[in-house]
Amino acid sequence: MPLYLIPVTLGDTPQEQVLPPHNAETVRNIRHFVVEEIRTARRFLRSMDRAFPIDECTFYEMGKHAADHNARKNQSPYDKAIETLASGADVGVISEAGCPAVADPGADVVLMAQRRGLQVIPLAGPSSMTMALMASGLSGQNYAFNGYLPIDEADRAKRLKALESRAHNEHQTQLFIETPFRNRKMTETLLRVLRPATRMCIAAGITTRDEWIKTHTIAEWRKIQIPDLSKIPAIFLIG
Repeated sequence: MPLYLIPVTLGDTPQEQVLPPHNAETVRNIRHFVVEEIRTARRFLRSMDRAFPIDECTFYEMGKHAADHNARKNQSPYDKAIETLASGADVGVISEAGCPAVADPGADVVLMAQRRGLQVIPLAGPSSMTMALMASGLSGQNYAFNGYLPIDEADRAKRLKALESRAHNEHQTQLFIETPFRNRKMTETLLRVLRPATRMCIAAGITTRDEWIKTHTIAEWRKIQIPDLSKIPAIFLIG
């Protein structure tokens, strides 16, 4: 049976705005889930269908704590889920927001399923990374997602200069993220170290009430009053 990759809404976005009805129809028949956080996964399933039989479900937790626990037992945190899948039961993968395994956990269990020759089915849904790229006006033909950059100020500046050089030399859009409370610090560093002609997009709160997506050159950004993004997830893009 398939391993379903189940997208989740971004923030407070209504499900009907970004998730097709087919997703709910599919999820109603699944009773085994690999999840990033059990509490929020249960809440998501109930919001998708108020009558969803949560108490009949088995949850396999992924993430650092699950990995640490299972490492002590010399086993993968996904072994039981894969055995359940191989035995003929559908299994779903749910991360905290957006699409599993894309800038989120889930790739490991997907790879295990692929290695066993088991079917993997990605369901349609929102990905903040691809939606930010769509709205940025920067190249969507050649791009790279770089995850989180170094926290140390000097290391971060060095990394940003390297990404900027790649963006200019290879015409490759560079995407990265930061923890929301560090968004302001990230923005200050970007405005300080990048070239005036480099284009930067900040895509915050995608699909939510707080959505704010703007693209300008660094020279233009230095003249703009940027809103407080300290509590809003954001994607940064340079090109």
